[in-house]
Amino acid sequence: MTSPASPAQAARLMKLATYASVSVAAVLILAKTMAYWQTSSVSILASLVDSLMDSGASLLNLFAVRYALEPADRQHRFGHGKAESIAALAQSAFIIVSGVLLLVEATRRLLNPEPIGAFGVGLAVMLLTIAATAVLLLFQGYVIRRTQSAAIRADALHYRTDLLTNSGVVVALLLAQFGWPGTDPLFAIGAALYILWSARSIMGSAFNELVDRELPDSQRARIIAIAEGHPEVRGVHDLRTRSAGRIDFVEMHLELDGSMPLVKAHRISDEVEAAVIAAMPGADVVIHQDPAGIVEVQQDEQLQ
Repeated sequence: MTSPASPAQAARLMKLATYASVSVAAVLILAKTMAYWQTSSVSILASLVDSLMDSGASLLNLFAVRYALEPADRQHRFGHGKAESIAALAQSAFIIVSGVLLLVEATRRLLNPEPIGAFGVGLAVMLLTIAATAVLLLFQGYVIRRTQSAAIRADALHYRTDLLTNSGVVVALLLAQFGWPGTDPLFAIGAALYILWSARSIMGSAFNELVDRELPDSQRARIIAIAEGHPEVRGVHDLRTRSAGRIDFVEMHLELDGSMPLVKAHRISDEVEAAVIAAMPGADVVIHQDPAGIVEVQQDEQLQ
């Protein structure tokens, strides 16, 4: 299992991942433009349009990640991590646009078929595309495991889509070469629909982070178990969680012995905080101490 990166390592890896993404997108755009010019294949056009959208998304990602990595300041006390979610939301918009444009062109080509030329060039370019995308995805996967970056995860999602669609382009070219020309626009239509469907996952994840959705129930249960695992803690209530980029924010109230000295209560809170951060590296944890039984007292007062 890959260990989480330190903040400095995470920043360096995320920047490298964005530079790699932009570089690969630029190379693939040039190669696919040449291939489409020589073949007139609508499935290659589909891949080219997707790469153009990828390049725009990757450039947006580059600037968003650089901004998200800026430390917290007086105007942004919780940091700049949500810039990653904004970038991911924008990327989903890019993907939707590319899917719609591709669907329109593929439908037109299905109704008005055109022959495919320079088969060898088109096949070679698509195989190069698949190899470059696979290498990039391997690196992005490593970065995601080390950093949990939302923006890099969104970037990797549409490159995984590219890998599938590019593999399909190769199949479409081969079938067209062997007497099945209709597979070229049909595949492009299928690729467009898949691109539109994949945008839903990116958009949903980014939206949840922007509206401060709670962390998954399994993580919340783990936090409570860690806190209640301390021998001096009598209970936990008012647990609130959210994420912003690479940082998880955790707020909770610990119930402690009401006669306990404040200095001891503070020490226990520090110990619980350290335990939570050990389980969730990089988390921002805020703990409030309450006397044990306070929840029941408040509930009784509300009933009176």
